Amino acid sequence: MNGAEVMEQMDRMTLGWWRPSPGSIYPLLDQLVEEKLVVKRDDGRYELTDSARRGPDWTRDWIGRGPRTPQDAVSEIDSYIAYLEDVARGGRTDLKGMGDRLRAASKRLGDLADRSGGAGR
Repeated sequence: MNGAEVMEQMDRMTLGWWRPSPGSIYPLLDQLVEEKLVVKRDDGRYELTDSARRGPDWTRDWIGRGPRTPQDAVSEIDSYIAYLEDVARGGRTDLKGMGDRLRAASKRLGDLADRSGGAGR
């Protein structure tokens, strides 16, 4: 499944009681890729690795997310973009009607980067 499909499946499995947000699913998928528990295929879907199929390594140290930082916020924005890309790829919704809002958000982010000294350039 891709990230959007994972969210929909969680919604179905809990009979609508819980639908995770893109801000929780996509960072989790990124972390699972980093930990080599899943791989992201060329079609945007994720697949379990053999390591994941064997089960968890309980000897690993589990560290929670620290305090929120600007870097965390940018990672979350990346997660929402990945979600919108998955939704658009799946053809389940029409994003064309949101073009003006998406362009406005992009401009605000660009203006913010310019005001902060163009960090990352």
